[in-house]
Amino acid sequence: MLNALQVFTTVVVGVMVGVELSVAFVINPILNALPDDSGQLGRAHGGRMLGAVMPVWYVTSLALVAIWTIAGWHHHGTGLVITAASLLILSVIMSILLLVPINNRGKTWTPDNRPADWKQQLKRWDRFHYVRVAVIIAAFTLLVAALT
Repeated sequence: MLNALQVFTTVVVGVMVGVELSVAFVINPILNALPDDSGQLGRAHGGRMLGAVMPVWYVTSLALVAIWTIAGWHHHGTGLVITAASLLILSVIMSILLLVPINNRGKTWTPDNRPADWKQQLKRWDRFHYVRVAVIIAAFTLLVAALT
């Protein structure tokens, strides 16, 4: 049962990492290359769509890692799993304090109501997102290492 939990948790976190990598290095660069209105509207839509899904995914990933930690307390790799959980907690805190406020503003913007500094705000979100991606990649790597 523990093995199934470990594999399932690693897959859930790994797919989350893949989505966030895609946002950082594929989707946002594509949207940024579009003319101003199209790119901004695309990012607003993405902010609404992923803004609804990703919080559940982050919390579910953290919960699964917490269950893994408890269920596998006396097994090999527990320290790695605890460190991964700490990194996922950091990613949630970063999201709440740094990324969500920008996303909540950006998802309501249209070409008619966006602020003058909208590009700077999106660039700030991107910088914070790159750091968050690095944090969740580290957490994922630790989970994979804990499996071996």
